[in-house]
Amino acid sequence: MKKKWGKVLLTGLLSLSLAACSNGLGTQEAEVQNKGAMESYAVGDTFKATEPFNLSIMYNDNPAYPIKQDWMLFKKITEITGVTLEPTIVPMSDYSQKRSLLISSGDAPLIIPKTYPGEEAPFVASGAALPVSDYVDLMPNYKDKVEKWGLEDELEGLKQEDGKYYLLPGLHEEVWPDYTLIVRTDIFEKHNIAIPTTWEELYTALKQLKEEYPDSIPFSDRFKFNSTLNIAATGFGTKGGWGYGNGLTYKEDQDEFVYTATTPEYKEMLEYFNKLVEEGLLDKESFTQDDEQAIQKFVSGKSFVINGNSQTVVMHRNDMDKTLGKDNYSIAKITVPGGPAGQLMSGSRLENGVMISSKAKESENFEAIIQFIDWLYYSDEGQEFAKWGVEGETFTKENGVRKLVEDINYNGLNPDGTKDLRIEYGFSGGVFAYGGTTDLLHSMFSEEELKFQNDMKEVKDVVPAEPPIPYSVEERERVTLLSTPLKDYTDQNTFKFILGERDLSEFDTFVSELESQGVSQYLEIANETYKEYKEKAGE
Repeated sequence: MKKKWGKVLLTGLLSLSLAACSNGLGTQEAEVQNKGAMESYAVGDTFKATEPFNLSIMYNDNPAYPIKQDWMLFKKITEITGVTLEPTIVPMSDYSQKRSLLISSGDAPLIIPKTYPGEEAPFVASGAALPVSDYVDLMPNYKDKVEKWGLEDELEGLKQEDGKYYLLPGLHEEVWPDYTLIVRTDIFEKHNIAIPTTWEELYTALKQLKEEYPDSIPFSDRFKFNSTLNIAATGFGTKGGWGYGNGLTYKEDQDEFVYTATTPEYKEMLEYFNKLVEEGLLDKESFTQDDEQAIQKFVSGKSFVINGNSQTVVMHRNDMDKTLGKDNYSIAKITVPGGPAGQLMSGSRLENGVMISSKAKESENFEAIIQFIDWLYYSDEGQEFAKWGVEGETFTKENGVRKLVEDINYNGLNPDGTKDLRIEYGFSGGVFAYGGTTDLLHSMFSEEELKFQNDMKEVKDVVPAEPPIPYSVEERERVTLLSTPLKDYTDQNTFKFILGERDLSEFDTFVSELESQGVSQYLEIANETYKEYKEKAGE
């Protein structure tokens, strides 16, 4: 659920790259072992190993739909491709740590999905991660989507110092938003309160709600307020929460990076949310409470606004049918409010992806493994399979319109279905199903969610991706030592300012404190690296 890709993409600290070559997409450096590989494999072909083989894969196990070895997903993968997956099952809560331990010990599976760009960086210098950019010529579907959707510039932002990248990112045709505010539309309508289109209008609406319900705190949030800070920051011309990343913001007019928390835009955002807290409109517990506590306040009618996405809307409705009664409420996602900087939307068409162990290069099936990954993660056929399952068994397709079969449900798409597409069959899980065409993405959206997507597209301008900062290994170590405590201190003081535990008159003092903690050295390394990259690129 947590769309943290936007947060990690902009962290130049841990960046990747597409290798340079004649076609700009990569080339293999040496002959590869090709047992089981298809001699002729192109866009539109179904991958089928000429000789069956087993392939180890790390599996991020989501407790909402825990893995079952007899899922149709696994059986059909073997049936279609001749590849039998051997999952190393790792709990979602422990995935990052366990992944590091397995890779460091040399016991990692060959395929390591659900890896966000930057997370592979610790394994580059040691040679544990495969430089996949050397082999994308073996991936026709991947190359086709990069070229067809014009993703080259965005992929530039993933460059490593050596000109190679070590992770295959998920590819989307278009930027798509997910998180926003969910409001009690029935309460808004009852009191003739307009649905807010800006953060200032939200403030006015919350004040009206407080007048109508003086014992309530209208806005009580989840995700420790990190999602709301993320979506709000864009409209304030800054970054925050999940999107704060490494703390750097590119200023085009200066052609350099500044430290985000030191800017007037960041201060203005803090002043806004501090005002909500001070006037009793935003619950102070939003920054510390568990998600379940925030949800209970919302579904029981104690609060009227909460952050969420298309999945949480469905979950809230299921809860509210029980707490308030099916006909006694209405809720909806609203278009993300605009701010002083305008109606803006940040995001990327790249998503978390697949890291490959360098040990895969030693496999006699190496080329076949790359072809298999290309088909499953990047072909139209493989992406539809990972999301929808098997035509005629889990879904039907008529005139291009996909529909779940009668007894299968997914995220409220077919509420009368008794079997869940993820729980019972394994499809639409986070290990395999991401990326793809807008048509495929929208195919699993309700009419309500499609309206939200279209509204966002109509009113929002997309913030351009920031340029890369391709650090060397040594530079990355230095900036990590500087940036980590800076971010921790920023997080602590961000909440103190918003909660009123520290007066905003001390903001300049806070900036000075960041200076004493090394923010100038951090910016110096970042901007020098960026300028060196520009010179090398001939810009």
